[in-house]
Amino acid sequence: MSEHVLVINAGSSSLKYSLVDAKSGEAAATGLVERIGEDQSHHVHHGPDGDADDDHAVADHEAALEAAVRAFETHGPALGDVDIVAVGHRVVHGGDRFAAPALVDDELIAAVTDLVPLAPLHNPANLEGIEVARRLLPDLPHVAVFDTAFHQTLPPHAYTYAVPSSWLDEYGIRRYGFHGTSHSFVSGQAARLLGRDLRDLNLIVLHLGNGCSATAVRGGTSVDTSMGLTPLEGLVMGTRSGDLDPAIHGHLARVAGRSAEETDRALNSESGLKGLSGANDFREVSRRRAAGDERAQLAFDVYSYRLKKYVGAYYAVLGRVDAIVFTAGVGQHSAEVRAAALHGLEGLGIHLDPVRNADPEDGFASAEDSPVAVLVVPTNEEWEIARQAVEVLAAR
Repeated sequence: MSEHVLVINAGSSSLKYSLVDAKSGEAAATGLVERIGEDQSHHVHHGPDGDADDDHAVADHEAALEAAVRAFETHGPALGDVDIVAVGHRVVHGGDRFAAPALVDDELIAAVTDLVPLAPLHNPANLEGIEVARRLLPDLPHVAVFDTAFHQTLPPHAYTYAVPSSWLDEYGIRRYGFHGTSHSFVSGQAARLLGRDLRDLNLIVLHLGNGCSATAVRGGTSVDTSMGLTPLEGLVMGTRSGDLDPAIHGHLARVAGRSAEETDRALNSESGLKGLSGANDFREVSRRRAAGDERAQLAFDVYSYRLKKYVGAYYAVLGRVDAIVFTAGVGQHSAEVRAAALHGLEGLGIHLDPVRNADPEDGFASAEDSPVAVLVVPTNEEWEIARQAVEVLAAR
């Protein structure tokens, strides 16, 4: 018997939803409402009875979810005809309070509200999605699944910054990590591909999309991850800089009169691939690189070099690596990134097969005799959220 979960991911001006069978991972329908609050919003719904693709004004998240419910009725499946056991909500930041998914109640709402200073661009929108869904779907249990929860297993020496200890106590300054649902899901899928128990494996998981993060996974638990207090730290991303000298803020304030807010905005929205090449979409960077664009080539080189550094660092953290796992848009589809990031690491037992890397249909990009497997695993965060929501209900 199927157990469907309505998975909701509310952004500041968007609402993404999916009706997922928690057992099989199959999505009965998916949809996205974009540009909420603007004069003309866009709503696309993919259902078994057809697709909807509409441009009309959607005033707020409540109107967006109401539009989604109507789309289910028109294009299927009607929510009343499906055995929906829960609504699963993606919440970006759970701080150090949430190491696991949790049933939504007034206490959880208050706790996530207290964490808004750690994720001012994300948690308010996540909260709005939860509150709207609770009003429109009051008879269903609601479960919050946190991006940061998977990384709450980091040891103190991995999550602690070398700053005054009062900063942790008073302001929560520490490494939290993100993309946790993706890293958790992909780790489990990697174990299945290898035919081994996840508890026996050491993995380096590389989630490479517009946002990018690396995680060292030992026995199914995160022991280090590249993103920090915020998603800005770590790898080079579409518009985020990743690692840089923290003194840059002060230097720009002195020589350019830039405020902390201006620099922070530039590092999050105008840097990364976009800052280096003028394009944040990796496909466009690749096209420009192939056409001989030097800025695109440099962007590719910086991106790949940072990846290689993290692979080496996490190899040292783990001591032994069974597999390196690439996932998300760039990780899954760019053979050139996988090749560049792992080039020269043969001494660590990492041997790519050029043919398999170009078309890793079976999930393997490494040579048959490579001591360290290189895997390409599609992520499915919606399925992971649905599974975790069902697990919360089962534990009640």
